[in-house]
Amino acid sequence: MDPQPPTASVHYYSGLRKGSAFRQACAMRGYSEDLRSRVVAAVSRGVPRVEVVEQFMVSRATIKRWLKQWREQGDLAMKPVPGRPAVKTRGLAAALPERLATHADATLEEHWPWWQEVSGLEVSPSTMSRALTRSNWTREKN
Repeated sequence: MDPQPPTASVHYYSGLRKGSAFRQACAMRGYSEDLRSRVVAAVSRGVPRVEVVEQFMVSRATIKRWLKQWREQGDLAMKPVPGRPAVKTRGLAAALPERLATHADATLEEHWPWWQEVSGLEVSPSTMSRALTRSNWTREKN
């Protein structure tokens, strides 16, 4: 017996903007479970896949993959990101807020050597910049 597809009200906007530039500018993340369930529900209602592709701006291959996942697993959860967990930045997210609170006017060039002193692990300025961006930090300018 196949699991019942999720029910969803009809929505004609997926939350994404047309074109890939918007998607790429926002760091590639998986589609939300809400969008996945709306797509599966639309296909289950008998909406032609061509219309589902246009309506939700997902590819036919993505629809096929989500339908297969729904049939085989009974859910539409995102799969974990493959690969090993990061070693160099493991404690950086936890230590960074305190560092930013005490050294709010420090530059990027002052932050990344600090992490090497504290952790003993060398990170590049790019890695530190990404960590600062994730913490929504903006440098206070005098």
